[in-house]
Amino acid sequence: MRSLSPEEAELWARVAATIRPLSREPVAPRSQEKERQSNAVPKPRVMPPQTAPKARSKPVPINERTLDGTWDKRLRSGNVAPDRVLDLHGMNLDSAWAAIDRGLEQAIARGERVMLLITGHHRPGEPPVQRGRIRAAVHDWLAASRHAPQIAAVRGAHRRHGGGGSLYLVLRR
Repeated sequence: MRSLSPEEAELWARVAATIRPLSREPVAPRSQEKERQSNAVPKPRVMPPQTAPKARSKPVPINERTLDGTWDKRLRSGNVAPDRVLDLHGMNLDSAWAAIDRGLEQAIARGERVMLLITGHHRPGEPPVQRGRIRAAVHDWLAASRHAPQIAAVRGAHRRHGGGGSLYLVLRR
């Protein structure tokens, strides 16, 4: 553990000077406190009931959620016809996020199962206009979306549906 620099020590002293005790009783000196404890009748200690700790499972990221083998095989081969197609070309980040949210809301309300999200390919390099920002943000958006629990999985699309520039969003029934 390192020691505090002079600036940090000064800052800590200023913070410590603002601390007020939680109780309104004056703090007794240590010797009086020990006397009071020795004269006090010890209280029986009651142990809380033992309960098994709840196992917390980490939420699985959307792009790592699993489907059964049949679904993955159909998606990889391109044998899935999307129920809804959402093309984000020409949109900025805010309008793309709003379109995804609206599209998911409509697809879930209609009981659709597969949504094709066309984000466009990521272009390496930095041309005058930055490209690929929607594609880079889409997984975070989906994970933070109010519709995240209804998304069963996110997979890359088959070439006939846009390949690397598109994603399948598989929705729960």
